[in-house]
Amino acid sequence: MDGSSKEALMEEAPPRYTASPRLPCIPHQLKCLLIVVVVVVVLVVVIVAFLLLGLHITETHAETVLRMTIHGLDGEGTPQHLSMSKKERTGTFAVRDGLNASAMVVYDYSKLLVGYRSWRHRACYITHMDEDNIPGLDAITETFQRRQAETKEAGDNTVPLADRSILGTTVNILCSTVPVYWA
Repeated sequence: MDGSSKEALMEEAPPRYTASPRLPCIPHQLKCLLIVVVVVVVLVVVIVAFLLLGLHITETHAETVLRMTIHGLDGEGTPQHLSMSKKERTGTFAVRDGLNASAMVVYDYSKLLVGYRSWRHRACYITHMDEDNIPGLDAITETFQRRQAETKEAGDNTVPLADRSILGTTVNILCSTVPVYWA
Protein backbone atom coordinates (compact mmCIF):
# COMPACT_ATOMS: atom_id res chain seq x y z
CA MET A 1 0.00 0.00 0.00
CA ASP A 2 1.16 3.30 -0.68
CA GLY A 3 1.55 6.04 1.91
CA SER A 4 -0.53 8.64 0.09
CA SER A 5 -3.73 6.62 0.54
CA LYS A 6 -3.12 6.50 4.24
CA GLU A 7 -2.71 10.21 4.38
CA ALA A 8 -5.91 10.71 2.44
CA LEU A 9 -7.81 8.57 4.90
CA MET A 10 -6.32 10.43 7.84
CA GLU A 11 -7.31 13.79 6.40
CA GLU A 12 -10.91 12.83 6.06
CA ALA A 13 -12.89 13.49 9.15
CA PRO A 14 -14.59 10.50 10.71
CA PRO A 15 -18.36 10.35 10.21
CA ARG A 16 -20.43 12.08 12.90
CA TYR A 17 -23.02 9.98 14.61
CA THR A 18 -25.94 11.91 16.03
CA ALA A 19 -28.93 10.95 18.09
CA SER A 20 -32.05 9.97 16.22
CA PRO A 21 -34.13 12.94 15.34
CA ARG A 22 -37.03 13.71 17.67
CA LEU A 23 -40.51 14.06 16.38
CA PRO A 24 -41.04 17.77 16.38
CA CYS A 25 -44.84 17.56 16.48
CA ILE A 26 -45.15 15.77 19.88
CA PRO A 27 -43.82 17.60 22.94
CA HIS A 28 -41.96 15.64 25.60
CA GLN A 29 -44.70 16.12 28.25
CA LEU A 30 -47.33 14.72 25.91
CA LYS A 31 -45.20 11.66 25.21
CA CYS A 32 -44.84 11.01 28.94
CA LEU A 33 -48.56 11.44 29.41
CA LEU A 34 -49.31 8.99 26.59
CA ILE A 35 -46.97 6.39 28.10
CA VAL A 36 -48.61 6.77 31.51
CA VAL A 37 -52.10 6.44 29.97
CA VAL A 38 -51.11 3.28 28.06
CA VAL A 39 -49.58 1.74 31.20
CA VAL A 40 -52.70 2.55 33.25
CA VAL A 41 -55.03 1.09 30.58
CA VAL A 42 -52.98 -2.12 30.37
CA LEU A 43 -52.97 -2.36 34.18
CA VAL A 44 -56.76 -1.89 34.34
CA VAL A 45 -57.31 -4.54 31.66
CA VAL A 46 -55.12 -7.03 33.54
CA ILE A 47 -56.91 -6.33 36.85
CA VAL A 48 -60.36 -6.68 35.25
CA ALA A 49 -59.29 -9.94 33.60
CA PHE A 50 -58.15 -11.37 36.94
CA LEU A 51 -61.35 -10.22 38.66
CA LEU A 52 -63.50 -11.85 35.97
CA LEU A 53 -61.45 -15.03 36.21
CA GLY A 54 -61.89 -15.03 40.00
CA LEU A 55 -65.62 -14.44 39.62
CA HIS A 56 -65.90 -17.33 37.16
CA ILE A 57 -63.99 -19.66 39.47
CA THR A 58 -66.12 -18.60 42.46
CA GLU A 59 -69.35 -19.05 40.50
CA THR A 60 -68.28 -22.48 39.28
CA HIS A 61 -67.39 -23.50 42.83
CA ALA A 62 -70.70 -22.18 44.17
CA GLU A 63 -72.64 -24.11 41.53
CA THR A 64 -70.71 -27.25 42.39
CA VAL A 65 -71.47 -26.83 46.08
CA LEU A 66 -75.14 -26.03 45.48
CA ARG A 67 -75.59 -28.98 43.16
CA MET A 68 -73.76 -31.40 45.38
CA THR A 69 -74.96 -34.93 45.32
CA ILE A 70 -75.79 -36.63 48.59
CA HIS A 71 -75.72 -40.41 48.72
CA GLY A 72 -77.27 -42.60 51.41
CA LEU A 73 -75.29 -43.74 54.44
CA ASP A 74 -74.33 -46.98 52.71
CA GLY A 75 -73.12 -45.11 49.63
CA GLU A 76 -75.71 -46.79 47.41
CA GLY A 77 -79.02 -45.73 45.99
CA THR A 78 -79.95 -42.85 43.80
CA PRO A 79 -78.37 -39.50 44.50
CA GLN A 80 -80.43 -36.68 45.95
CA HIS A 81 -79.81 -33.19 44.65
CA LEU A 82 -79.77 -30.12 46.86
CA SER A 83 -80.54 -26.56 45.81
CA MET A 84 -80.17 -23.71 48.26
CA SER A 85 -81.48 -20.17 48.27
CA LYS A 86 -79.57 -17.82 50.54
CA LYS A 87 -82.09 -15.04 49.95
CA GLU A 88 -85.12 -17.07 51.04
CA ARG A 89 -83.11 -19.24 53.48
CA THR A 90 -84.38 -22.51 52.00
CA GLY A 91 -82.91 -25.85 51.03
CA THR A 92 -84.74 -27.96 48.44
CA PHE A 93 -84.14 -31.68 47.97
CA ALA A 94 -85.42 -33.96 45.22
CA VAL A 95 -85.98 -37.39 46.82
CA ARG A 96 -87.39 -40.71 45.67
CA ASP A 97 -90.99 -41.54 46.43
CA GLY A 98 -91.28 -45.21 45.60
CA LEU A 99 -90.50 -46.68 42.21
CA ASN A 100 -90.21 -44.28 39.29
CA ALA A 101 -91.48 -41.30 41.28
CA SER A 102 -89.94 -38.35 43.00
CA ALA A 103 -90.88 -35.84 45.64
CA MET A 104 -89.60 -32.45 46.75
CA VAL A 105 -88.65 -31.64 50.32
CA VAL A 106 -88.19 -27.96 51.18
CA TYR A 107 -86.53 -26.85 54.42
CA ASP A 108 -87.64 -23.26 55.03
CA TYR A 109 -85.29 -21.94 57.73
CA SER A 110 -86.89 -18.48 57.88
CA LYS A 111 -90.40 -19.84 58.65
CA LEU A 112 -89.09 -22.99 60.44
CA LEU A 113 -91.24 -25.20 58.22
CA VAL A 114 -90.55 -28.32 56.20
CA GLY A 115 -92.70 -28.92 53.12
CA TYR A 116 -93.15 -32.14 51.13
CA ARG A 117 -94.77 -32.66 47.76
CA SER A 118 -94.95 -36.00 46.02
CA TRP A 119 -95.53 -35.85 42.28
CA ARG A 120 -97.65 -39.03 42.42
CA HIS A 121 -100.17 -37.62 44.92
CA ARG A 122 -102.30 -34.52 44.77
CA ALA A 123 -101.30 -33.05 48.14
CA CYS A 124 -98.58 -31.17 50.00
CA TYR A 125 -97.62 -31.73 53.63
CA ILE A 126 -95.92 -29.32 55.98
CA THR A 127 -94.62 -29.54 59.50
CA HIS A 128 -92.84 -27.30 61.98
CA MET A 129 -89.17 -27.85 62.73
CA ASP A 130 -87.23 -26.93 65.82
CA GLU A 131 -84.46 -24.42 65.21
CA ASP A 132 -82.09 -26.35 67.47
CA ASN A 133 -83.06 -29.83 66.27
CA ILE A 134 -83.59 -29.89 62.51
CA PRO A 135 -84.80 -33.33 61.37
CA GLY A 136 -82.72 -35.28 58.88
CA LEU A 137 -83.85 -35.81 55.31
CA ASP A 138 -84.51 -39.54 55.76
CA ALA A 139 -86.56 -39.00 58.94
CA ILE A 140 -88.63 -36.19 57.47
CA THR A 141 -89.26 -38.11 54.22
CA GLU A 142 -90.41 -41.16 56.20
CA THR A 143 -92.72 -38.99 58.35
CA PHE A 144 -94.32 -37.38 55.33
CA GLN A 145 -94.73 -40.66 53.47
CA ARG A 146 -96.37 -42.24 56.55
CA ARG A 147 -98.73 -39.25 56.88
CA GLN A 148 -99.49 -39.48 53.16
CA ALA A 149 -100.41 -43.15 53.53
CA GLU A 150 -102.63 -42.38 56.57
CA THR A 151 -104.44 -39.65 54.64
CA LYS A 152 -104.99 -42.01 51.72
CA GLU A 153 -106.43 -44.70 54.02
CA ALA A 154 -108.62 -42.30 55.98
CA GLY A 155 -110.18 -40.77 52.90
CA ASP A 156 -110.94 -37.12 52.32
CA ASN A 157 -112.08 -36.22 55.85
CA THR A 158 -108.94 -34.19 56.64
CA VAL A 159 -109.21 -30.44 56.22
CA PRO A 160 -106.54 -28.71 54.15
CA LEU A 161 -104.71 -25.64 55.39
CA ALA A 162 -106.84 -22.55 54.81
CA ASP A 163 -104.25 -19.82 55.45
CA ARG A 164 -101.32 -20.17 53.05
CA SER A 165 -99.72 -16.94 54.23
CA ILE A 166 -97.70 -18.86 56.82
CA LEU A 167 -95.89 -20.67 54.01
CA GLY A 168 -92.69 -19.30 52.52
CA THR A 169 -92.42 -18.39 48.85
CA THR A 170 -90.75 -21.65 47.81
CA VAL A 171 -93.27 -23.91 49.58
CA ASN A 172 -96.15 -21.74 48.37
CA ILE A 173 -95.03 -22.10 44.74
CA LEU A 174 -94.36 -25.82 45.14
CA CYS A 175 -97.83 -26.42 46.60
CA SER A 176 -99.76 -23.81 44.63
CA THR A 177 -101.99 -26.26 42.72
CA VAL A 178 -102.65 -28.84 45.45
CA PRO A 179 -104.15 -28.76 48.95
CA VAL A 180 -101.74 -28.39 51.89
CA TYR A 181 -102.05 -30.55 55.03
CA TRP A 182 -100.24 -30.54 58.36
CA ALA A 183 -98.19 -33.68 58.92
